[in-house]
Amino acid sequence: MKGSAMWSVFRYGVFRGCSKAALVGLVTIGLTTPAMTRADTVHLLALGDSLTQGYGLLEDEGFVPQLREWLTERGHDVRIVNGGVSGDTTAGGLSRVEWSLTPEIEGMIVTLGGNDLLRGIDPSVSRANIEGILQVAEAQDVDVLLIGMTAPGNYGADYKADFERIYPELAEGYGTLYLDNFFTGVLQDGEMPADVGNVMQSDGIHPNALGVKQVIEAVGPKVEDLIARIEG
Repeated sequence: MKGSAMWSVFRYGVFRGCSKAALVGLVTIGLTTPAMTRADTVHLLALGDSLTQGYGLLEDEGFVPQLREWLTERGHDVRIVNGGVSGDTTAGGLSRVEWSLTPEIEGMIVTLGGNDLLRGIDPSVSRANIEGILQVAEAQDVDVLLIGMTAPGNYGADYKADFERIYPELAEGYGTLYLDNFFTGVLQDGEMPADVGNVMQSDGIHPNALGVKQVIEAVGPKVEDLIARIEG
């Protein structure tokens, strides 16, 4: 995120905790039993925080269900596991990625780092955590779409530069697909639109249903690339 798009990141992810039992109950969008799914169904995991989870939205308005609908409309047979946990950091994602990648998962969308920025976590720590996630995916032969973050300038130019290098450098190093910003589809010339209330919830942190739809206009084609890589 750039400019005014980053004003929300300082409060980003300050939400209720999530128990292990809740994590085990990750929401699955689509057909849920192997006996019911066709052999050509592509199985994806969306690993992230509240943006992935769909915080503050009705179940069918969140990122995962809207993404699945977008893909289905374009002829893709896909099942997406919602691995979004509100308030999660890159460390949280690393701690649960291995057991979240159940045997049928073929691809993973990774959207983590906003809460690291909120807490001012050392970029080297965030980098190591994201790299750990990519190493687990590589070991399990899971293709990845890595979605990046733009750091605010409040922590200084060095922090900003170090943090922003994490995603493109790791994407190149591990050969993953890459999108620079979750909010790319919402931004106008790199900034949040003047009528931000039309696309964001009242907390100024999370997109509303329309905002999610715009997010998916940018994320969706990248997920199609991920599916093509899996099927290729």
